[in-house]
Amino acid sequence: MSFQYRPRRSVLYVPAHEPRHIEKARKLPADTIVFDLQESVPPQKKQDGRALLYKALANNDFGYSEKVIRINSLDSEWGMDDLRAATSLDVDAVLFPNIESGGQLKAAVATLDEVGGSHLSVMANIESPKGVLRCEEVCGASDRLAAIVMGTTDLANSLRINLTSDRMGLLTSLSLCIIAARAHNKCIIDGPHFDLKSVEACEYSCRQARDLGFDGKAVIHPVQLAYTNDAFTPKGEDVKRAKKIIDAIAEAHEVGKSTAVIDDRLIEPSLELWARRVIALYNQVHELGQSELIGPEK
Repeated sequence: MSFQYRPRRSVLYVPAHEPRHIEKARKLPADTIVFDLQESVPPQKKQDGRALLYKALANNDFGYSEKVIRINSLDSEWGMDDLRAATSLDVDAVLFPNIESGGQLKAAVATLDEVGGSHLSVMANIESPKGVLRCEEVCGASDRLAAIVMGTTDLANSLRINLTSDRMGLLTSLSLCIIAARAHNKCIIDGPHFDLKSVEACEYSCRQARDLGFDGKAVIHPVQLAYTNDAFTPKGEDVKRAKKIIDAIAEAHEVGKSTAVIDDRLIEPSLELWARRVIALYNQVHELGQSELIGPEK
């Protein structure tokens, strides 16, 4: 049994019209970089942002980071030009904003293919009540779907709730989307944390996302990368426990048993999947040149 698992612990949004931010991103330890043509770019800068991406991505050295372009909505005046730009640039995926149904995602993928983007993976922002309720059909709509990325601010506004530190009002929506993603074996990324001053609040938000079941978290400022990567990186103790579980299950099978006991805790066979996933992620993070703490290995 082996796992092909691409780390997406940190998904950094970079405004496409800001050359300084794009250049800085080349050396940042972000698993995924989203060059954003949509929300972070004002209307009068949309064309400038697209032109800058052509220039900036001519030098495609962004380290190990996965490269994604978030386009404007296809029914906007900029969407189709954004999509054509994405197909001609050396990127890995296109992120479609505000996807609300499986049919909408299928149509978006078909349009992407029509303009020459059949080689690209896709990602989908879920950021509305309709998107949450139909997330399961979105996740099952295309084999090209690489990840669901939550848009928690827009979702909170649509739900008419206040974004408290514990995000109580969002928990049902987040959990429904996590269940949908897992049902179709899709990666799912939590929305960003917007308080740039409080380290404690950022760490809490990252760990809450991890414990809810997300694969990673969107990031809006480089200062958040260290805490985000750390929260979603297995530690040495996790790996030790994972190896003990794998060995214990193997030994149980050798004597005709399906379960094992470690430190007075019953270990069921399904935990082997968790263990192998932990080891795979741990190994791949280290292959990227990062320690199990927060930054690049020295």
